[in-house]
This record gives sequence, C-alpha cells and structure tokens, in this order.
Amino acid sequence: MDKAHKKVINAWCMYDWANSAFITTIGAAILPTFFYSVAAASLSEIQQSRATQIWGLTTSIAAAIVAVLAVTLGPIADYSASKKKFLAFFTGLGILASFFLVAVGQGAWVLCVLLYIMGRIGFSGGIVFYDALLPHVAREDEIDQVSSKGYALGYLGGGILLAVNIAMIMLAPQGDILGISWKEFMTRLTFATVGIWWLVFSIPIFRHVPEPPGARVEGPRINPVKAGFQRLGVTFHHLRQYRPVLIMLFAFWLYNDGISTIIDMATIYGIEVFTAKGVEDPTIHLITALLITQFVGVPFALLFGALARRLGAKRSIYLALTVYVLVCIGGFFMGEIWHFYVLAVVVGFVQGGSQALSRSLYGSMVPKTRTAEFFGFFNIMGKFSAILGPALFALMGRLFGESRWSIISLIVFFVVGMILLSFVDVQKGVEAAQATTA
Repeated sequence: MDKAHKKVINAWCMYDWANSAFITTIGAAILPTFFYSVAAASLSEIQQSRATQIWGLTTSIAAAIVAVLAVTLGPIADYSASKKKFLAFFTGLGILASFFLVAVGQGAWVLCVLLYIMGRIGFSGGIVFYDALLPHVAREDEIDQVSSKGYALGYLGGGILLAVNIAMIMLAPQGDILGISWKEFMTRLTFATVGIWWLVFSIPIFRHVPEPPGARVEGPRINPVKAGFQRLGVTFHHLRQYRPVLIMLFAFWLYNDGISTIIDMATIYGIEVFTAKGVEDPTIHLITALLITQFVGVPFALLFGALARRLGAKRSIYLALTVYVLVCIGGFFMGEIWHFYVLAVVVGFVQGGSQALSRSLYGSMVPKTRTAEFFGFFNIMGKFSAILGPALFALMGRLFGESRWSIISLIVFFVVGMILLSFVDVQKGVEAAQATTA
C-alpha cells in the first residue's frame, strides 16, 4: 500500500474515531442516565419505566427523519459530487447539538429530547455520506479490512473520551456550583467535550479524502435536485437487477434492528432493572461496563476483518448474530451487576465486527457511480430498524410492565435476519455492480 493511499484510508477511518464520541458518551452511556435521573426526573417519579419509553420513542423519531433525508439526498450527492458537503453539514449539526446539550437541566426533558433528535440526525445523516466514500477509498480486496479498521478506531476513540468523561463525573467534588451540584455540572460538561472531539478529529477526512467525481451525463447538466430524483426513479425501476442488494437491505434491516436497540437501550434498561432491585446508584457500574465494551470492541473489530478473509463476510456475520441471540437470553435473566459486565464484554466481541462486515459486504455490491444513493438505502434500513426496535422495546415494556420482555423479543430480528442473509448471492451482486459502473 503506497503512502498516499494509506493516508486517505487513515483519514477516512479517523471520522469513525471522531463521531463515535457522540454515540458512546451521548447516545449510549451518559445522556440516557442523565435523562432518566435529571432531565426526566419528574416523569420517573410518576412511573419508573416511562422515561425509558420516552427515550425509545425519541430515538425512533430521529431515525425516521434521517431515513427520509437519506433517500432523497443520496442521489443528489452522487450527481453533484457533493458527498463531503453533505457530510460537513450533518457533522456540524451534530456538533452544535452536543454543545447545546450543556444547557439541559432539571426537568428539561423536552429540550433534551429535541436536542438529542438534532444530534442524532447529525450523527446518522453524516454516516450516510461517510459510508458512501468507502467504496471509493478502499480497493475491492481490502474493503472488509478498511471497514473493520474504521469501526476499531471508532471503538478506541469513543472509549478514550468516555473514560475521560467517566473520570470527570466520578472525580467531581462535593457541593454546588452555579446553583447545581458539581456532579450534574461535570456531567453536562461532558456533552461539550463530545462537540470538541467530533470537531477536531473530523478535520482529516475533509482535508485528505478526495470528493469522488459526479455522475457522467450526456448533454447539459440539469438541476441536481431534479437529477437526483430522476436517478432515484431509475434505480427503483431496475431494482430487480439489484436483487442481492435488495435482499441484503432487508436482512440488514432486521438484524440491525436488534443491534441498534441493544446499543440505544442497554444503559437505561440496566438502570430500570437494578433500581427495581434496590441497587444503590448503579449508574457508574453501567457506564463502566459500556466502556469495557468499547475497548473489547477494538481488537475484535479487527479480528472480524481478518476472519472475513478466511470464512467470508456472510459466515462471519452469522457467527456474530448467533452471539447476539445469546445476549438477549442473558439480558432477560439479568439480575446482578456482574451480569451486566459479562454481557457488555460479550457484546464487545461482536458489535463492531457485525456492523463493519455488513457495511463492507453491502459496499462490495454497490455501483461506484451511485454509492451515496445506495448507502442512502442502506442507512434507511438502519434507521428504520432504529424505529422498530426501540418502539417494540417501549411497547413490550408497556404491555408487560417491565422491560425484560423487551430484551427477549429482539431475538426474532436476529433469527429472521440470518435467514434472509442466507439468500444473498454476493457474487451476483458484485457482477451487477460492476456492470452498472461500466
């Protein structure tokens, strides 16, 4: 690998390092507990599980908005050669939301919800165009490894900042500052550190990764918005040509439903379970367990990239999803703090690898002239899964009065997803993509 190519790959991977700070500190670890105990404190007094349900629905709303944006903006970005411009817009939106979250205080759950939706749109919208750059950055023989390296750096970067944030909270002095406790003040300050981290480490991708060329067209170029919708219509018209991609999308939609729901709901579910059992202040234990997941995920994301060389991406994904089924069963019976630690470690084994190989397997079957459009579909399925999973989680908790049944219900997504994945003809998908590109 020559130095110039390596520099481009490293710059692309660093964006995973940058934006993972949002999903670890804000999305998965600190903001859910802050929402439960501070922003939605009055709600939790009325009904302990209501804050959990609101959090799940908030995630679903943000995912729905991103789904609509992804399918419409992807073709426009391909046609007008503006993937990096859209990436910059969504990155800026997420960074601003991270900074504004510092203003959320006691009982301000509505403001917290709105800012989290804004940040989640920035995070998820940016991923559409970040992922769309992968087939242009990585060669066909290295796409699994490059995708896995991105996820590994994401776990490492997100884990390092989360460790710093945990230290900030744990080392907060006693007493008050500006009318609030030092612990709450330091917790709110962690949201600002996410904005700074995301801003600084996003610089390499904008400096060193080139913008792929726009679509070649015969005759005069037309309005990019009009052209984008025309290209989208053509793709829908020829979907049968991309049958392996279509099956992959539905398979990913289902099994990623379980993965994303576990990521989004793990901490707040743990708080509900251990609070009901009378465990005093389980928050630090739960956040520390998620930190362990981050660091365990670094080597195992890379390991899955290497495993794909031997077993193939599909078989490696099957292995990861089987482990997730066991995690759901373990989550149902979870009752002790150490149970959560064990589950956190096991999730770390497979979380990065399953998502990295899903991204690279799909990317190998995508025409290079339409990467933003096709990754728009890919991320739509990811976002639709983020709609159904948390919504089901909230529904099952409502029906049964506790969230254990919410966890066990996620098994269906993994099992049906694996069944659909078995019907994906990867070689046929690669050949169709190459024909379209040519």
